[in-house]
Amino acid sequence: MTNTRSLVRRAALAATAVAAAFVLAACGGDDGSGSGSGSGNDAQTSASAGAENTADAPADAHNDQDVSFAQGMIPHHQQAIEMAGMAAEQASSAEVKDLASRIEKAQDPEIKTMTGWLKSWGEDVPSAMPGMDHSAHGGMPGMMDQKDMDELMKASGKDFDTKFLTLMVEHHEGAVEMATTEKEKGQYGSATKMADDIITAQNAEIDEMNKLLGKG
Repeated sequence: MTNTRSLVRRAALAATAVAAAFVLAACGGDDGSGSGSGSGNDAQTSASAGAENTADAPADAHNDQDVSFAQGMIPHHQQAIEMAGMAAEQASSAEVKDLASRIEKAQDPEIKTMTGWLKSWGEDVPSAMPGMDHSAHGGMPGMMDQKDMDELMKASGKDFDTKFLTLMVEHHEGAVEMATTEKEKGQYGSATKMADDIITAQNAEIDEMNKLLGKG
């Protein structure tokens, strides 16, 4: 009898232990599942972040045209900035001074951007101002030679305004030509986008300058 009762008690205790184990396992499973869900969310978040970073990252693919565009447009912009810098003291027209200021503000950041491209591609970066050799770029569309720059430097007042506007129209037309080639033949997305911006902005400034010259 005693043995039977002992066996019954042991069986009851074992059943209780098993039930308790199931309860603990269930609780642990709930916690683990919450944690697992969190880990899954974290993984999903990381994956999404990775996808966003990839989408935002600039494409590395570029071709020879992209390199030529940057290497040509940097000195082209530098000359425009040098010309615009003369206007502050030599121009008589407030409209010319305002235009020159806008040209400087637009083109200086573009020079920095294109310089960064060339460095990342392992390509040569054209030497920066001051003291740039204007004669070295005479064959580039719209670039002024040293004689043009010397004449503009000596001019003042209304004479400067007319020379500046006339030369800058030609200069902008050259930039538009170079940018159009980049849009048609370039591969690097940021470069073709900049080319499109240059075409839009400088065509608008060409119209503005022609009106100031009385041609609009």
